Amino acid sequence: MDRSELAPLIDHTVLGPETTPGDVRRVLDEAAEYGMNACIPPYAVEEAAGYAPEVTIATVVGFPHGQQSHDVKRREGVLAWKAGADELDAVINVGRLKAGEDDVVRAQIAELVAAVPIPVKVIIETALLTDAEKRQACEAAVEADAAMVKTSTGFADGGATIADVELMSEFLPVKASGGVGSYDEAIAMLEAGAERIGASSGVEIVSGAPTRE
Repeated sequence: MDRSELAPLIDHTVLGPETTPGDVRRVLDEAAEYGMNACIPPYAVEEAAGYAPEVTIATVVGFPHGQQSHDVKRREGVLAWKAGADELDAVINVGRLKAGEDDVVRAQIAELVAAVPIPVKVIIETALLTDAEKRQACEAAVEADAAMVKTSTGFADGGATIADVELMSEFLPVKASGGVGSYDEAIAMLEAGAERIGASSGVEIVSGAPTRE
């Protein structure tokens, strides 16, 4: 896969707790230069949409632990969309899922999906789940009409794995995120079934790809 094919599959990401407006502008500049998307904090969306209108902008909802109420997550998503976000990456309530409250998890996703006209990717935080729970989370995302499922926030102990991508891709398109830092690692995730890569190392990933002759 050459750079022009790979770049649109990368969500170049900056979501750390110390992320400054300057960090966001750097990521947007790099995304624009290399043809990537950008995933940025909610506070920066409105400025980013004006600063880099050519870049597809994703932001997060319920980040990083997913423990907010239904109303808060829905409102957060609506505000992000109105500010200029093109996509939302929303974290499930892992505690509810582990308690067997799949209906609550599904309802929360569905309310967000219904509230915005843009794609919602559902972050299930695979490092915290058993395989059975991963399937439950993916089934909830399917039933809630989500656009994609995403492996990780990057804030748990563990990120994307080949096995998790293979499992999740049985349900919906997958965004592999967390620990993907090179071209070879990105390609391995795509070959396992991922359709999007989330990474703070977007430039390194794309730079490692061959150029079209």
